[in-house]
Amino acid sequence: MTAPVAARLFRIVAVAEACSWAGLLIGMFFKYVVVGDEIGVTVFGPIHGALFVAYLVVTLLAARVLRWSLPTTLLALAASIPPLATLWFERRARSRGQLSEPVPSAR
Repeated sequence: MTAPVAARLFRIVAVAEACSWAGLLIGMFFKYVVVGDEIGVTVFGPIHGALFVAYLVVTLLAARVLRWSLPTTLLALAASIPPLATLWFERRARSRGQLSEPVPSAR
Protein backbone atom coordinates (compact mmCIF):
# COMPACT_ATOMS: atom_id res chain seq x y z
CA MET A 1 0.00 0.00 0.00
CA THR A 2 1.30 3.44 -0.87
CA ALA A 3 1.55 6.30 1.61
CA PRO A 4 -1.09 8.49 -0.13
CA VAL A 5 -3.56 5.60 -0.13
CA ALA A 6 -2.87 4.83 3.55
CA ALA A 7 -3.27 8.50 4.50
CA ARG A 8 -6.52 8.85 2.56
CA LEU A 9 -7.92 5.63 4.03
CA PHE A 10 -6.96 6.79 7.51
CA ARG A 11 -8.70 10.14 7.02
CA ILE A 12 -11.88 8.48 5.73
CA VAL A 13 -12.08 5.94 8.53
CA ALA A 14 -11.22 8.52 11.24
CA VAL A 15 -14.06 10.80 10.10
CA ALA A 16 -16.49 7.89 9.70
CA GLU A 17 -15.66 6.60 13.18
CA ALA A 18 -16.31 10.05 14.67
CA CYS A 19 -19.61 10.33 12.80
CA SER A 20 -20.68 6.93 14.09
CA TRP A 21 -19.78 8.06 17.63
CA ALA A 22 -22.00 11.12 17.14
CA GLY A 23 -24.84 8.93 15.85
CA LEU A 24 -24.49 6.58 18.80
CA LEU A 25 -24.44 9.48 21.28
CA ILE A 26 -27.58 10.95 19.70
CA GLY A 27 -29.21 7.52 19.79
CA MET A 28 -28.32 7.18 23.48
CA PHE A 29 -29.69 10.65 24.20
CA PHE A 30 -33.01 9.75 22.61
CA LYS A 31 -33.08 6.36 24.35
CA TYR A 32 -32.34 7.61 27.86
CA VAL A 33 -33.60 11.21 27.86
CA VAL A 34 -36.21 11.89 25.20
CA VAL A 35 -38.37 8.95 24.20
CA GLY A 36 -36.98 5.74 25.63
CA ASP A 37 -36.79 4.15 22.18
CA GLU A 38 -33.75 2.00 21.40
CA ILE A 39 -33.78 2.39 17.60
CA GLY A 40 -30.86 4.86 17.51
CA VAL A 41 -28.68 2.61 19.64
CA THR A 42 -29.79 -0.47 17.70
CA VAL A 43 -28.79 1.17 14.40
CA PHE A 44 -25.63 3.04 15.40
CA GLY A 45 -24.25 0.54 17.92
CA PRO A 46 -23.12 -2.09 15.40
CA ILE A 47 -22.07 0.57 12.87
CA HIS A 48 -19.88 2.25 15.46
CA GLY A 49 -18.48 -1.08 16.59
CA ALA A 50 -17.43 -2.00 13.06
CA LEU A 51 -15.93 1.43 12.39
CA PHE A 52 -14.10 1.34 15.74
CA VAL A 53 -12.41 -1.92 14.77
CA ALA A 54 -11.74 -0.60 11.25
CA TYR A 55 -10.12 2.52 12.75
CA LEU A 56 -7.80 0.41 14.89
CA VAL A 57 -6.75 -1.75 11.93
CA VAL A 58 -6.30 1.20 9.57
CA THR A 59 -4.36 3.11 12.24
CA LEU A 60 -1.88 0.26 12.59
CA LEU A 61 -1.58 0.00 8.82
CA ALA A 62 -1.10 3.77 8.41
CA ALA A 63 1.44 3.84 11.23
CA ARG A 64 3.52 1.26 9.44
CA VAL A 65 3.23 2.74 5.94
CA LEU A 66 3.65 6.36 7.06
CA ARG A 67 6.39 5.46 9.57
CA TRP A 68 4.78 7.00 12.62
CA SER A 69 6.71 6.89 15.88
CA LEU A 70 5.46 4.67 18.69
CA PRO A 71 4.09 7.64 20.71
CA THR A 72 2.19 8.91 17.66
CA THR A 73 0.78 5.45 16.99
CA LEU A 74 -0.30 5.02 20.62
CA LEU A 75 -1.91 8.47 20.60
CA ALA A 76 -3.79 7.59 17.40
CA LEU A 77 -5.02 4.34 18.99
CA ALA A 78 -6.00 6.13 22.21
CA ALA A 79 -7.98 8.67 20.15
CA SER A 80 -10.43 5.89 19.30
CA ILE A 81 -11.79 5.83 22.84
CA PRO A 82 -13.09 9.35 23.66
CA PRO A 83 -16.00 10.50 21.50
CA LEU A 84 -14.92 12.42 18.38
CA ALA A 85 -11.20 12.31 19.31
CA THR A 86 -10.35 10.65 15.99
CA LEU A 87 -11.25 13.95 14.32
CA TRP A 88 -8.83 15.76 16.62
CA PHE A 89 -6.05 13.28 15.91
CA GLU A 90 -6.64 13.36 12.14
CA ARG A 91 -6.38 17.18 12.12
CA ARG A 92 -3.31 17.06 14.35
CA ALA A 93 -1.57 14.49 12.16
CA ARG A 94 -2.45 16.40 9.00
CA SER A 95 -1.14 19.70 10.40
CA ARG A 96 2.13 18.04 11.49
CA GLY A 97 2.69 16.41 8.11
CA GLN A 98 2.17 12.90 9.47
CA LEU A 99 -0.35 12.09 6.74
CA SER A 100 2.02 12.77 3.88
CA GLU A 101 4.67 10.70 2.16
CA PRO A 102 7.44 9.74 4.63
CA VAL A 103 10.97 10.85 3.86
CA PRO A 104 13.10 7.88 2.77
CA SER A 105 15.74 6.93 5.30
CA ALA A 106 19.41 7.16 4.29
CA ARG A 107 21.23 3.86 4.36
